[in-house]
Amino acid sequence: MKIWGKLMKNNRLLKDYTAEVYDQELNRTRKVYKSLEMICHEFDIAQPIWLELNKKQFICHNKTRFNKDSFLEDIEFDYLEFQVIEEDY
Repeated sequence: MKIWGKLMKNNRLLKDYTAEVYDQELNRTRKVYKSLEMICHEFDIAQPIWLELNKKQFICHNKTRFNKDSFLEDIEFDYLEFQVIEEDY
């Protein structure tokens, strides 16, 4: 599974990173959580909280945006976009 994370501010890309998780021992949900952990580590930011809106967007579109409401700390960007770009079956 490949997931693309992008930090955005004022409609401009600040940073991006593609997390790749191919561990066959993990189910899809655990791969998604592991990818988010990897992306946040790469960007040196706290992990966001999955709000109900994020869950619905991700389930329907394989993509979501974590804005300031998803973070416990103040953030210096507008949102973190999180999108599946490749699934492994």
